[in-house]
Amino acid sequence: MDHQLRVMTWNIWWRFGPRWRERQPGILETVRRFTPDVIALQEVWGTDAGTQADELADALGLHAVFAAPSYPTAPESPENPDQEGVELGVALLSRWPITQYEAIPMPSRHRAWDPVVLKATIDHPAGPLPVLAACLEHATTYSDDRLAQAALLADLATDPSTDGPCPSLAMGDLNAAADSAVLRPLREVLIDAWIAGGGAEDAVTLPSSHPSAPLEAGPELVDQRIDHIFYRPGHEDQLVNVESAMIAGDAVDGVFPSDHRAVVCDLRWHDR
Repeated sequence: MDHQLRVMTWNIWWRFGPRWRERQPGILETVRRFTPDVIALQEVWGTDAGTQADELADALGLHAVFAAPSYPTAPESPENPDQEGVELGVALLSRWPITQYEAIPMPSRHRAWDPVVLKATIDHPAGPLPVLAACLEHATTYSDDRLAQAALLADLATDPSTDGPCPSLAMGDLNAAADSAVLRPLREVLIDAWIAGGGAEDAVTLPSSHPSAPLEAGPELVDQRIDHIFYRPGHEDQLVNVESAMIAGDAVDGVFPSDHRAVVCDLRWHDR
């Protein structure tokens, strides 16, 4: 019997940039258009009253969990009142209940705070689905932290305790191009769903064409595919096919929902 799953990862740009409120309908519309089953979100806002993930889940009829802090840190001096006292984190949305989750601190020698990876188990119809959602260090000068964080993701994604009837997923804004040395720990033990699904080699998820593109991030990040979906089969006799790999996040009513584009992949699997 075949099982299937549509997954999305998307950095939704917190409350940065101009007119952040006008971007929210576009985020919702994009998710509705692509109907992913599981979504890893980065740069998600959270307040004492609730989180962006909760709002999206309520509107879409999904389940949500949120964890903070993540990259980049929220501004110490808010750029506008809407940023005052607002957390910045990562989140997961799921069509099915999220049965377990925890926030695991990542190695971070160069920050005064502990960024986290969100580790969760989702109640997929085939059985427990292990998912990791993360945003890695964005400062290319901190290559030691970037490599250590990628190694942690690889270690968590290959934990034998997560073996089972579903593939293991590691998704997020990894702030590194597909061929970067930073991602070598992941490439050595996991499969890049974009490549497996025949995605375009020149695909970009942080385009310089965006009106507010962070050009100061430099060519290692800008005009590169830095948002990724990695996976591995749940056991040695499981065959996983990636049937499609797509970019999402075009402008909605003339407004780009984020400065990043989303990655969407369709997975199908069965036992031998």
